[in-house]
Amino acid sequence: MGMNEREIIFDWNSVERVASLTSSKLEFYDETLRDGIQSPSITDPPIEAKIELLRLMNDLGIQWADIGLPGAGPRAVTDVTRLAKVIIDEGLAIRPSCAARTHVNDVRPVVEISQSVGRAIEVMAFIGASPIRHYAEGWDMDKMLKFISSSIELSAKAGLPTTFVTEDTTRSRPDVLATLFKCAIDHGATRLCLCDTVGHVTPDGVKNLISFTKSFIRSLNVDVSIDWHGHNDRGLSLTNALCAAEDGATRIHGTALGVGERVGNTPMDQLLLNLKLLGEIDYDLSKLKDYAEAASRSLGVSIPRTYPVIGADAFRTATGVHAAAIIKAKAKGDEWLADRIYSGVPAAMIGKHQVIEIGPLSGESNVIYWLRNRDIEPIEELVKHIFSAAKSSTKTLVDDEILSLVNEFRGE
Repeated sequence: MGMNEREIIFDWNSVERVASLTSSKLEFYDETLRDGIQSPSITDPPIEAKIELLRLMNDLGIQWADIGLPGAGPRAVTDVTRLAKVIIDEGLAIRPSCAARTHVNDVRPVVEISQSVGRAIEVMAFIGASPIRHYAEGWDMDKMLKFISSSIELSAKAGLPTTFVTEDTTRSRPDVLATLFKCAIDHGATRLCLCDTVGHVTPDGVKNLISFTKSFIRSLNVDVSIDWHGHNDRGLSLTNALCAAEDGATRIHGTALGVGERVGNTPMDQLLLNLKLLGEIDYDLSKLKDYAEAASRSLGVSIPRTYPVIGADAFRTATGVHAAAIIKAKAKGDEWLADRIYSGVPAAMIGKHQVIEIGPLSGESNVIYWLRNRDIEPIEELVKHIFSAAKSSTKTLVDDEILSLVNEFRGE
C-alpha cells in the first residue's frame, strides 16, 4: 500500500481510546456443544461432528470449550468422555469444561470422567439466582446454600477448576447475589459467571453488575475472576459482551453463529472478529468461515445470506459505484485498498475475497471486470449485450445466466 493506513481511513472508534479495551488478557469460552445445542431448532450432532467443531475452536485460539452436561444421561457421559480424550490424544490447547447443576449428582459424573481420562475438567456449577425464578421454583435460601456448598466443595476437593454460575444474574438482587457468591467462594469456586440468561440487560446494566461484582470480590480479598455469558433476546448480546470485556470480565462466552435457546447466545464468530478489528486479540481467523459452516452443517442451522462476515452476501456487490471503486483500487495493484474501500471488514482476514456481481444497479465496469476475471475478452458489443440484459433484470445475474448471454452473443 502506497499510503499509510491512518492517512486514508479515519477511525472514529479510537478517537477517545487511550488504552486497550481491557487491562486483562481475555479468554473465550465456547458453549456451542452444550448451551448452543439447547436451541429448539437444531439437531444434536453425532460425535464426529462435535469433534470437528472442537478442533476448529482450537484452531481459532479459543481457550475453553463446554463439552457437555454429563448429568443429563448416558449419551452425554459418552460424548463428554470422547471429547475429553480427543483433547488429550491430539494435544489440543483448548481446555475442557462441563456444565452441572449445583447438585452432587451432576458434579460427580464430571469428577469421574476427569479421573478416568486423567485430565482436569472445569466444572461450571449453575443455579438460578433471580427472585422470579425462586418464586416459580419455590426455593428457599437455606436449601440453595446447601446445594451450592456441597456441589462446589465436591468439585474443588477433586482438584477441578470450579466456576459458580448464577443463572439470570442480570435480574437478581445484589443482596442475594452477595450471599450466593460468598457461599460458592468459601467452598472453592475461583470464578463467578454472570449470566444474562433471558437477554434482559443493556450496556448500562452490564457495567453496573460487573462493578458490583468486582467490588464484592475486593471486599473478600480473594483472587476470583469474572465470566460473562449473554443471550440475544434484545439483539444486544454482542454489544453487551464487548462492554463486559471493557468493564472487567476476563472470560467471555459465546456460540458458533450465536445458536442457543430462543434467539440464541453471543455469536462467538462475531465476537472474535470485532475484538481482532479493535486490536484486542491477534488470532488467526482464517478458519472462522470453516467453523461457522461446520456449525451450520452439523446443527442444521442455515446461515442467512446477510449474516455478518460469514453470510454469502458479506463481500458481494453488484452496485456500480461500489464496484467501480473496488476495481479502481485493484487497478492500482493494491489489494489492501480493494479489500477495504467498501468493506468495514477485510475479507482476507477470514480467507475470503471481495466479489463483484452484475445486476440492474451495475455499471459497465462490473461487466468488464466479471469477463476479465474469467479470461473472456470484454469487447464493447459483448459488454453492452450483457449490460442491457442486466438493466432489464430485477435481480443480480448468476454466473450461468451471464455465461448464457456470452454464448448467445457468440451465436453458440
